[in-house]
Amino acid sequence: GRNLVSVQDAPRASTGSSKVDLESGATLEIDLGGGIVETGGRVIKDSAALESLLEEMEMILLEADMGIDAIDTVLNLLRAELIGSRLRKGANLAKVLEASLKRALRSLLRAGYWDLDETVNRLSKSEDGPVVLMVVGVNGVGKTTSVAKMAHRFTQEGHEVVLAAADTFRAGAIDQLQMHANRLNVRCVRSQRGGDPAAIARDAIDSAKARGADVVIVDTAGRMQNKTNLMEELRKVHRVSDPHLVLFVADALAGNDAIEQAVVFQKVLDFDGFFLCKLDTAKGGAALSIAHITGRPIVMVGVGQGYEDLHPFDPDWLLEEMFR
Repeated sequence: GRNLVSVQDAPRASTGSSKVDLESGATLEIDLGGGIVETGGRVIKDSAALESLLEEMEMILLEADMGIDAIDTVLNLLRAELIGSRLRKGANLAKVLEASLKRALRSLLRAGYWDLDETVNRLSKSEDGPVVLMVVGVNGVGKTTSVAKMAHRFTQEGHEVVLAAADTFRAGAIDQLQMHANRLNVRCVRSQRGGDPAAIARDAIDSAKARGADVVIVDTAGRMQNKTNLMEELRKVHRVSDPHLVLFVADALAGNDAIEQAVVFQKVLDFDGFFLCKLDTAKGGAALSIAHITGRPIVMVGVGQGYEDLHPFDPDWLLEEMFR
């Protein structure tokens, strides 16, 4: 309901083509492509050869750190679509299967994708006050660095950014964000350790309004040791700041931990999309699991330490890396 700028992807219809709505709200498109024909060819049977090929695909996905639930869902749907279909004469079943799997995974990653830059640009033109982005995630995944990278990106695009250091639980987090703000020449609203995070977020929004700044990015706490207090705190920050967008930062190296964290946070805050950090050093299967479980798209990825190492997510690049 937040009117995000969508990126439309024209579906490729073929004989063996179907769409499946997953429980999370994500859509999985199964398209067997040109290797499948309506008449002639040979019928694909449930055979040891097919199972062997599916097991090979399963190994690729497991090695890429994709969660077992997501793998089972995708491969079972593919198996169901393949059995009984007709393989075109001369077509290679292994190639048809790999291409179909890539298309299915691409559809999962593209489901609901929206463009962060375009969305912020449009909101900054249509809203009276600043566009407010609330950034959540577990400590240690690269959340504060991601906030700084976003601030750099938006500044380069001509926005005036104010940062809110609402992770008041750790003095180090406040200092780290202030250091980034100094380097980027943007304002950072902060308090002493133990201050009220919701009050900081509100002060940052008021400061932005007074200065005519058009983007506020709120950095939040992510201590998982005391979940109940943390979730209450995040609810309060959300209520007070009323953000236009909530972004969840996940670590591509965290595998199943990243998925579990996303589920915990999603119960409290309905976020709009993901930032996936450290994708330059990870296999990226976590991206597929997160999309599968939460039904939310990955909109940005971090691929390095520099402020400019933040890019819109490209599913094709990720799939190429996984199937190399």
